[in-house]
Amino acid sequence: MYQATKAIKKVSPICKNGLKSTSSLYINTNCKMPIRNYANANPSNIASTTFANTPMGVFADQLFLQPINPATIRPITDLKVDTKNSLKKKFDRAYLKKDEWKNVPLEEKKNMIVKFRDLLIANTDKMSKDLTEETGKPISQAKNEVLAVIDRIEFFLNNVDKVLAEQIVRTTDKFQEKLVKEPLGIITNISAWNYPIFIGLNVIIPALLTGNCILYKPSEFSSLTGLNIMQFLHEAGIPKEVFQVVLGKSVISQSLLNLPIDGVFFTGSHATGQKISQTLAGRMVKTQLELGGKDAVYVHSSADLRTAVASIADGAMYNNGQSCCSVERIYVDKSIYNTFIDELVEVIKRFKFSFDPMNPKTYFGPLTRGMAQVEHLQRLIGSALKRGAILELGGNVIDNAPGYFFAPTVISNVHHGMDIQREELFGPVVTVQPVSGPTEAALLMNDTPFGLTGSVYSQDPHVANYIAEKSNTGTVYWNSCDRVSPYLPWSGRGYSGVGATLGMEGIECFTKPKALHLFGPTMGYFGEATTSDIVPTKPAALVEILKNKQEEKIQYQDNFELPLAPVYNFDIMDLGYPIENKQLFVPDDQDQNEEFVRSKLQSGVIRKVSSKKDYVPVNSIKKDDD
Repeated sequence: MYQATKAIKKVSPICKNGLKSTSSLYINTNCKMPIRNYANANPSNIASTTFANTPMGVFADQLFLQPINPATIRPITDLKVDTKNSLKKKFDRAYLKKDEWKNVPLEEKKNMIVKFRDLLIANTDKMSKDLTEETGKPISQAKNEVLAVIDRIEFFLNNVDKVLAEQIVRTTDKFQEKLVKEPLGIITNISAWNYPIFIGLNVIIPALLTGNCILYKPSEFSSLTGLNIMQFLHEAGIPKEVFQVVLGKSVISQSLLNLPIDGVFFTGSHATGQKISQTLAGRMVKTQLELGGKDAVYVHSSADLRTAVASIADGAMYNNGQSCCSVERIYVDKSIYNTFIDELVEVIKRFKFSFDPMNPKTYFGPLTRGMAQVEHLQRLIGSALKRGAILELGGNVIDNAPGYFFAPTVISNVHHGMDIQREELFGPVVTVQPVSGPTEAALLMNDTPFGLTGSVYSQDPHVANYIAEKSNTGTVYWNSCDRVSPYLPWSGRGYSGVGATLGMEGIECFTKPKALHLFGPTMGYFGEATTSDIVPTKPAALVEILKNKQEEKIQYQDNFELPLAPVYNFDIMDLGYPIENKQLFVPDDQDQNEEFVRSKLQSGVIRKVSSKKDYVPVNSIKKDDD
């Protein structure tokens, strides 16, 4: 069905039976199509910015933004990017507006977000069309993204009150302890292109509701979607100074980070996240990084194979595999290994492939990032095949394709000495490796610096619990994969990032706590004494012990007619503050004693020498001459 080449340049083809093919041109002997070395295509086949040949040379690529339709490799429009000066003006506008926005009543903010939600629904077709045109996402999947984000918006609307509510921790006759949440201030959201509506609004909606101003930089591959989001937010009543879009590429992102911002929320690759972390090091700026994954699935011999295959195939290939939680590694018990591969290939073959992402029946679209992704996948696949991997399906770009279309690919007989098992793929490619059982599967699943998701398919709950317990990931699935719920936090470990979006944690992260210790002007000023659930109730025995100790303390204090300053027995080399009575201080004299100091304090001969020190050093006090 797929008009795909079955070999990678300079790779010895391997058939499924493990023998070398008699043809140097084809991986599968039933495939008789010429190799298309797409990575070496003539640059004239690739539409680039109309400014590429300006005197500015390569740097001109950073000065202008021209979205390209990856399905046709044709320019969509020209966009004006931000400069350092325009960025500074946007920040200044946000800075002058942040206090006013912070004090807008929450109900007013919520009403604006409700209007924005309704505008999204009313403009689903426009949002979907622009998203498909600039990213290549099939139109049906684009519509799914627009409509599915409504549940996330509803979650934020229904739960932001709980996060922002004042918490009275403790009230007594004398004082009250209270916790309040305040917005971070001005944050920047550097977002991703693969799910720009999901990922963008995961940050934008809770950040606005909690009172923050946002400088939002969409990916250069999804700028039109970013502009649509801004348009509908402004139409819904969000002030223009509160939410502003920043357009550009890596240079403008760096400029964003150089501003005196109060928080950075980034979604993208581990490499870029690492650079952002290094750039912000030492500035004490709230930083949240949602990075990549090397998501693994274990299929136990007890699994419902038909259901598991259908779920995993979709989890690996949906959105062309361009998701941080797409399945990239599959570990299968040896007893069902061959059967699983055969069924997986058959299911993937039934997914609709078309060169027209606007066709509602299309399942596979083009690679959004174009040649960079194509060459990345070719390198990893070619390297694996050289080391003995077997190509079960696909393996290269689609022949005679008008854009960056890559064949859905299944590779077996892999091991962890191959780069394909170590590096993130981010394309319609999945590997299958046999394992002896849950113990080996858990070890291999964790043999990665990433830690985003892990899945297990099994009818045995003991196996499922074992994998869930051993999985070093932020999310674990049982008999499912590649799904996100607004009601649970979405977080990663290791190379997959720090922080969380969604869930209650995904609202709280846009606030900072302020503890209030309030002592009223009169007894009982704050009303009836109360305590919250976080204040522990002391056991009766402990209460009695503390009461006795308190009485001992009172009795000790009553033994003295005057309160004494604490006495410390150490030398003073350099006081570091002005002395009122310098004649009191002389070189060390070891004959000084505590009784002498007390007598001088009681007689009033010694005055307090500093407001910064409420004690008198023993060895520095001069005795009266007898």
